[in-house]
Amino acid sequence: MIEERRQNILKELAEKGKVRVCELSKKYRCSEVTIRNDIKNMDEEGLLIRTHGGALPIDEKDNRKYTAESIYRYTNRKKSIAACAYSYIKDRDTIIIDDASSSFYLAEYIKDHPEKRIAVVTNSLLVGNELAGAPHVELYMVCGYVGGHLAATMGEAAVKNISQFHVDKAFIGVHGINFEVGLTSIATPQMEVKQAILKSSDDTYVLADSSKFSGGYLSVVCPISAVGTIITDGEVSNEVIKMAQRARITLVIAE
Repeated sequence: MIEERRQNILKELAEKGKVRVCELSKKYRCSEVTIRNDIKNMDEEGLLIRTHGGALPIDEKDNRKYTAESIYRYTNRKKSIAACAYSYIKDRDTIIIDDASSSFYLAEYIKDHPEKRIAVVTNSLLVGNELAGAPHVELYMVCGYVGGHLAATMGEAAVKNISQFHVDKAFIGVHGINFEVGLTSIATPQMEVKQAILKSSDDTYVLADSSKFSGGYLSVVCPISAVGTIITDGEVSNEVIKMAQRARITLVIAE
């Protein structure tokens, strides 16, 4: 019911160019609060642009620099996580950033804040593109086969290359977090890269928006005990907070 209504809202946006909360409320026979919640959630998922009293469609040509859909899902949450993650980086730190969408927003934040000089190692072509030429960033690209939804190097060459680095901190994203089995990955190539990153860093920060604490998994990167700090957003549930406490994991909630 909810998903069908949201799909209809997107269809109407495509046809009309804009929608209003009051009109949608009458059309779908639900409260304006319900429609506002729909629009708020779809805005966070990057499906539309929320406005006062309604919504506008996403103009992909003008507003989307990259084609990967996951970058534009829960954008506000990921930006708040990135800003929080940046606070853990010190001037002259050496760090690794992987190819996750939350990691991409950390790269954007680093690019826009030249007050800290940082050496960055990354396997992400998108992260590399953002940071290339930034005068305050010493950039190292990991070699290897390019693949994946978010265009990154992976495979044996990438894993071997990462093992040649030693950094102060790693910032990685995950497919999911399961407090019973650990950090999960979407497939083996990504899992192997993340495992190599963990071995090459003194401290690891997992960037995970609140949607990551549910669902199934294909590959396990590492047990939850191997994690240093998880940074998430304010939408995280009380149950997740309690599970993190029981697991003795540092869970930081970005504001």
